[in-house]
Order: sequence, then C-alpha cells, then structure tokens
Amino acid sequence: MSSIITLTTDFGLQDHYVGVMKGVILGIVPDARLVDISHQIPPQDIMAGAWVVRNASMRFPPGTVHLVVVDPGVGTTRDPVAIEINDQIFVGPDNGIFSLIADEFDYRAWKLTNRKYWAKNPSNTFHGRDIFSPVAAHLANGISLTEVGEPVDELVTYRWAVPITDSDGIQGWVIHIDRFGNLISNIPEEVIRVSVGDSRFRIYVGNTILHTLVDPFASVPDGEAAAYIGSSGTLEIAINKGNAREMLGVRKGAQVSIFLQK
Repeated sequence: MSSIITLTTDFGLQDHYVGVMKGVILGIVPDARLVDISHQIPPQDIMAGAWVVRNASMRFPPGTVHLVVVDPGVGTTRDPVAIEINDQIFVGPDNGIFSLIADEFDYRAWKLTNRKYWAKNPSNTFHGRDIFSPVAAHLANGISLTEVGEPVDELVTYRWAVPITDSDGIQGWVIHIDRFGNLISNIPEEVIRVSVGDSRFRIYVGNTILHTLVDPFASVPDGEAAAYIGSSGTLEIAINKGNAREMLGVRKGAQVSIFLQK
C-alpha cells in the first residue's frame, strides 16, 4: 500500500481546517506523504470538485488514497464512503463529488460504518477531520477496504449535460474556469473531430468569434483569444498572456458554439 494521501477540499488556506486534517493523518501514519491537489474549490461546488478529482487522481501511483472533502451536506443523511477505482482509493462524502471519476471507470464502494476508524465523538460539522481523515490514514496504513464498513451498490452521481450536435455544428458550455481565467468547455476533442472534420467553422463564446484551433495557444499574439484542445481533452478558450474570463466577460455555464461554414 502506498503512503501517499492527496487532499482536495473547498476549505481554502485561511483557516485551520486543512492543517488539522493533516495533523490527524500524521498522528496515524507519521511517514505519510501528503499531496495537496487543491484547497481552492469554490465553496460547496460539488461538480467543480468532481472535475478536479477526475483530472488529477488517476495520475498517481497505485495504492494512493485520495481524501476529498467538498461537503455542503455534512451532518445530514448523506453517507461517508470509500471507493476503489483502478488501484486508487477515494474517501469522502457520497454527494456526487465522485460523479465524473465513477462515471468513467468501474468502481467498488463501501459506506463508512465502522466507527473503530473514526475519531471519538465526531463533530457534526467537520467530518473531514473526524471521519474522512482518520479513515484515509488507516487505509494508507494498510487496512482493507472491507474493514471500513458495508458495501454500496451505487453512488450518488450528477452529470454535466453533454454537448448537442446537429448538422449545423456543436453546442456546449463552459464547465470550468481555471486560475488563469481559461475557459474549459464540455466539448471533447473526439466530438469536434467527428462533427467538424475538415470543414471550416466558427467558434462563438460570449461576443468573441474564433475561426481556428491552435496548438499551443501561445502561438497567437499576446492579448489575442485562442481556441485549442486543453490537457483535459476538451475545447478551451484562452487569452495569450491574459485572462479570458475577464477580457471576454464569460462566466461558468456560458454557451460555447461551433458552427460549420457551409
């Protein structure tokens, strides 16, 4: 079993929340290697967290434990779970945070009912500290997933709408905006290749029209917009050495359209 534990939360770094979770883990596994994936998930934005988990987790060595806490339903009836996917282990709330990774891969899941691996007298508002962190640490320390609780047949899942394709082209949406202001859409490269092929096209986002895909986006002049296939395999729009969200006035959920020129 790997001693790597990743952490993804919406806690930010202003408060003690992330630090105390690490303290709990190190109290159980002193030699754990802790990797911060992100603590800047927008507060309570489950699907933003799901997107980050999907894009980062499968790059880690087998046996890595991924601790994920974006949990607006903490203290409610939502279940705490552990999941195994392709030799990776995930621990967090069953609230849709594992939607994208579980939709892409086969998984096995367990509800965390064995309080032996929880903190004593867990808080109703901080399961990240009192349930998820100790369970993640014990799993990294070698306990079996079958020890943490009861099998679960199906997880809570959400899905982004898939792009719409027709004879005129493709309609999609901005599903994520990264720290640089790059606009990441839900239009996969494969959909563009099948629907557009060698045809001429126009890409519309906000009030901006683009006529080509570039590789890389830095191939356009400074300050100009560029459309390209990003590292997540979907269409993205960026401003070379600028912020597309601010300069194009586009927000998450905005429409991205590719129209074929006939």
